[in-house]
Amino acid sequence: MNATEPMKAIKGGEFLIRETAADSIFIPEEWNEEQLMIAETCTNFLAQQVTPNLQRIDEQEEGLMRYLMDEAGALGLLGISVPEEYGGFGKDFKTSMLVTEKLGAGHSFSVAFSAHTGIGTMPILYYGTEAQKQKYVPKLASGEWKGAYCLTEPSAGSDANSGKTKAKLSADGKHYLITGQKMWITNAGFADVFTVFAKIDDDENLSAFIVEKDFEGLSLNTEEHKMGIKGSSTRQVFFNDCKVPVENLLSERQNGFKIAVNILNLGRIKLGGGTVGASKDVITASVRYANEREQFGRSISKYGAIKYKLAQQAIRTYASESAVYRACQNMEEATEMLMASGLDETKAKLKGTEQYAIEAAILKVHASEVLDYVTDEGVQIYGGMGYSAEAPMDRAYRDSRINRIFEGTNEINRLLTVDMMLKRAMKGELDLMGPAQKVAGELVSIPDFGAAEDDGLFAKEKKYIANFKKAILMVAGGAVQKLMTQLGKEQEVLMNLADMLIELYVSESLQLRVEKLVGLRGEEACKEQLDIMRIYINDAAEHLAKAGREALNSFAEGDERRMMLMGLKRFTKTEDFNTTQARRNVAAKLIAENKYCF
Repeated sequence: MNATEPMKAIKGGEFLIRETAADSIFIPEEWNEEQLMIAETCTNFLAQQVTPNLQRIDEQEEGLMRYLMDEAGALGLLGISVPEEYGGFGKDFKTSMLVTEKLGAGHSFSVAFSAHTGIGTMPILYYGTEAQKQKYVPKLASGEWKGAYCLTEPSAGSDANSGKTKAKLSADGKHYLITGQKMWITNAGFADVFTVFAKIDDDENLSAFIVEKDFEGLSLNTEEHKMGIKGSSTRQVFFNDCKVPVENLLSERQNGFKIAVNILNLGRIKLGGGTVGASKDVITASVRYANEREQFGRSISKYGAIKYKLAQQAIRTYASESAVYRACQNMEEATEMLMASGLDETKAKLKGTEQYAIEAAILKVHASEVLDYVTDEGVQIYGGMGYSAEAPMDRAYRDSRINRIFEGTNEINRLLTVDMMLKRAMKGELDLMGPAQKVAGELVSIPDFGAAEDDGLFAKEKKYIANFKKAILMVAGGAVQKLMTQLGKEQEVLMNLADMLIELYVSESLQLRVEKLVGLRGEEACKEQLDIMRIYINDAAEHLAKAGREALNSFAEGDERRMMLMGLKRFTKTEDFNTTQARRNVAAKLIAENKYCF
């Protein structure tokens, strides 16, 4: 690993084998005035239009969600990342993520918003012809038309390319006739435009089509009754020789699966940002309730058990947020470099996003699981009231659960994380073999138990993270060597490796954020953030050790296993410190501010 390469941007997945300089990442503490004003617009919109109407939204009051989307469109929120020539604001990816994060606290509205601005708009913006973009994108950016995305079928979920929906050319060659069934289609009840995936004739791969709601042969089933996100319109969509003009073929024939994969990459990282926003909202509610609720003569926020919960909610959320905006910056820089090399802006954005597909999958998993943790602890902090439909945790708890299924299940995303990493290594895009062999050699050398040479503020954490990378390279290298072609079938091992990669990426992102923040504000002003970093990395070491042990015990044997387990113990070792006091410090800040304040 070489930290002296500031001019060479880090590639997707390369975080495992390279160091990153703290000053090269973006942190949310750096938002400019315009971005903060946009964030405030989102917060005010939720406070004025969404939060007072949550029950009406959940009851799917006729026309209400469409009205709210119209209002969001009038504020420009639906076109933040759409280029100005198509009626949008043309803001950068970080700004669009900020909007997604802030509106992530909007429960069912945030689902409708994210589906419309992401999978409802981006396929046409990124893959449409100029005529298609001119016709559809301005209306989607303004909210005049609402968008939806039809990929999933009753027998085709994670295996999307196995869909049975068919398209055939009409006798006069002017239309494609689409026949099939799609399910779990978000926004279907009020959408004007659907991106529909189907196979033309006996093609091996999907093609994509732009289908308007009034096209002959399209019909909708009734609304699905769901566990959560009840206000989000979710319907089955049926196509019975649905007549689609041939000019509405999106991109090239059989390019649909590629479109689906690339749009999902974008959707995954956006879901990460949205769930961070939802987590912050739940934490604020938890803190305020803990301050107001009294038992045994004092506020429950004064009790250690509650302080622990509040601190852990904030620690995990802050860590997840750090990783989301680090990846956003990477995607943005990759896009700018591709454009500078002469690539068209739209293609550059697609390639820039695709480059960080590994990170997008990591963020989708981590942030959605953090939100589940945060809402679960929110219910517990509220106690009996947490289980009451009259209190906010009921809706938050139920609404959070879908995020581990949306945009590919977390299991699929874990498998993809490792699969993409190994495939890039086999293609020569990532040099994992050299670093893995170096770590293997280190296993048989005398370990260095001395103090870090650098005695700087972050020396310990940097050494821990460097060792985390060694642990992953050791376990992954051993798995590849031992299991070879069978590794793909050993899903438990792949899940273990994915968990290790997730903890590494988030730990490093958090450490870099806090290091940069200290550089901007000074150590004294960042005491709680330093505590957050130390606690999270300490916990991450234990998670890495557990996942590594499970993997090694499943495929390694004898002396080799003993040696690798010793190496794992060495690479996941951290110094003990008073985590109880550190959590109390974090909780004290939250309690004093009476909200999520990091």
